[in-house]
Amino acid sequence: MPAYAEDETPRPGRRRRREDDGPLPDERPTDILPAIQEAPLARRPGAAPSSPPQGSEEEYNEIFGDDAYDDYDEYDDYEDYEEYDDEDRAEPERIEDERPERQGPPPKKRKKKRALGWIAALTVLVLLAGGAYYGFTEIFGYDDYEGAGESDVLVQVEKGDSTSAIGNRLQAAGVVASGKAFVKAGEDNTAVSRLQQGYYVMKTKMSGASAVEKMIAPASKVGQVEIRPYTQFHDITQPDGKVTPGVYTLLSKASCADLNGTSTCVPVEELRKTIETADLAKLGVPAWAIEPATKAEHKDRRLEGLIAPGIYDIKPGWTAEELLTYVVKTSADRILNAGLSEQSKGEGKTPYETLVIASIIEREAVKADFGKISRVIYNRIDEKMRLEMDSTVNYVLDRPTLLTKPEEREKAGAYNTYKSVGLTPTPIAVPSAEAIQAALKPTAGEWLFFVKCEKNGLSCFAVTFDDHRKNRDDAVRRGVI
Repeated sequence: MPAYAEDETPRPGRRRRREDDGPLPDERPTDILPAIQEAPLARRPGAAPSSPPQGSEEEYNEIFGDDAYDDYDEYDDYEDYEEYDDEDRAEPERIEDERPERQGPPPKKRKKKRALGWIAALTVLVLLAGGAYYGFTEIFGYDDYEGAGESDVLVQVEKGDSTSAIGNRLQAAGVVASGKAFVKAGEDNTAVSRLQQGYYVMKTKMSGASAVEKMIAPASKVGQVEIRPYTQFHDITQPDGKVTPGVYTLLSKASCADLNGTSTCVPVEELRKTIETADLAKLGVPAWAIEPATKAEHKDRRLEGLIAPGIYDIKPGWTAEELLTYVVKTSADRILNAGLSEQSKGEGKTPYETLVIASIIEREAVKADFGKISRVIYNRIDEKMRLEMDSTVNYVLDRPTLLTKPEEREKAGAYNTYKSVGLTPTPIAVPSAEAIQAALKPTAGEWLFFVKCEKNGLSCFAVTFDDHRKNRDDAVRRGVI
């Protein structure tokens, strides 16, 4: 028998509640609530029950009746089904015990959190963009000044510096805003790759292009001087009237530069005075040369022969003592590298005497004859013969000549080897490494005489004086001397 009252018409899809039906359902009527698990719900029209009814048949009929599905089947059309929607039905009450807990913050806080999230995301994007720009400028960009610069500044380029290294030096000196500015401006200029070590007068705050243009200009390079073999400390006036500058003049000229209107030149007289009075050890003179050098007849020539040939980079602005200290110490290293030292010296000679012999060789012969000239000197010393070298007489003359005059050879003096036996008190010129080697290891032979007999400077050597006279007469006949 139906569970509904006689005056009630069954409605499809729903039923009246009984007192023993248990608690009210949740707002979600499709959920299966524990309170009615014992009574199965009516199935959807046309659908088979998913599982057999729970409980006894009597309980089932008591709730739904025998024809519970009959009326339901009449409403398998959903459009008709909607006609029975009761707008006045009571809304089911929420079962408080089973209310799900709300997850997350309340709506206002959620909106605030979402806004903060957007701000954080934008901040990250800005940082990423800034980082990308910084990285790009670091890799591909560079700072650069505009214009030709402001005040003078001295920049030193070291041996072996690359273009990039030069750019970094210019940046450190305030010449360019960045090393890259110089590198980029000079990447297509082959002259930049040929820049040599030394000092350059540049300007502060120059554009990269201006720095390149100025640096490759010959006038920008200052302080560099080459001391050649054969050079003496004092100037030499040649027979034709030309003046060959000596070491004093060369060093003084190299010290000159104009920095912001101020000259940095060290006068010759200041250099000469420093050599006369300075402590030779502090200047860097080798220990084996200090005592004999102090005995020089002319104090301003105490460093004769102790300056090695080669290129020197004189820094404009140095004092006379700073300049000479740099040159003497550099020379000492070069002389040592040439093979002359306390342990390495000529046959029966001190290192200083070997240096004197080397200087005479340099002044008397061309390189091809160095070994033979050295042997002549050693042989004549061994035979206690006067050297009779015109180069030693010319050393103290203002206007030297290849062949000295009789009256010049008659003058007494420590450097006149026509009158004095043995070596001169000091070297008479800058000896080359080859001359030093020849003084250390003379060519084997018994020669005692030589005379220039070829126009290319070569000499003819003889053991006897008669042979020597023949060589001389032949050279005169052929117009060599």
